Amino acid sequence: MSTAVLEEKAAPAPTPEVIESFTVTLIVRRYNPEVDEQPKWVDYDVEMFATDRILDALHKIKWEQDGSLTFRRSCAHGICGSDAMRINGRNRLACKTLIKDLDISKPIYVEAIKGLPLEKDLIVDMDPFFESFREVQPFLIPSSKPGAGKERIQSVADRARFDDTTKCILCAACTSSCPVFWTDGQYFGPAAIVNAHRFIFDSRDDAAKVRLDILNDQEGVWRCRTTFNCTDACPRGIQVTQAIAEVKQAIMRGKP
Repeated sequence: MSTAVLEEKAAPAPTPEVIESFTVTLIVRRYNPEVDEQPKWVDYDVEMFATDRILDALHKIKWEQDGSLTFRRSCAHGICGSDAMRINGRNRLACKTLIKDLDISKPIYVEAIKGLPLEKDLIVDMDPFFESFREVQPFLIPSSKPGAGKERIQSVADRARFDDTTKCILCAACTSSCPVFWTDGQYFGPAAIVNAHRFIFDSRDDAAKVRLDILNDQEGVWRCRTTFNCTDACPRGIQVTQAIAEVKQAIMRGKP
């Protein structure tokens, strides 16, 4: 077959698909303690694609428009939990919130999470959050050595009992969405209770009673008003409100 015939039968090269970009307006609540008496809202117009994330938009603002914009981020894949913030009034991870999932016909409002001391722009002081986390003793406390000195055997059913609460990434999205936490600086908050739950119901642990006594305090689980804000805010899909209810039931029974 001649070269001319081969060229005639060859399929035409596909035309590359053009991905359209569009302008998105982000209104970011800015605060610099060195110069600002109060936080202020600042508008930014950013050229974005539908599959970009809010984190990408914040990067573009910082790299191309205003290098003073301050926020936390690390892995950028929804694992570290460092970029939790309020986006259009809801607690979300900036790295998991796609532009296409928001109404871009309106400005997108971005601000720091509530209930924790504001340090700068989108950064809050996480120390009170982690103090509550540490106070519930979120680590395995066994009373004996494992059999044969090697490992602690656990059934599939026993593992499933607390599997949901092992997913917590300590982003504080649940705790900082809680109205009780906003108004009561002593409340442990949902994340601390979730991490206590993870060990209270672990068959390998022997300190459940200690944690139940801690959470039976007046600032413990009984401060929860079951608004489900925490469950709605969790980027990992943890049934936070259910976990808190299970801890309440364990306290009333006196055991997990």
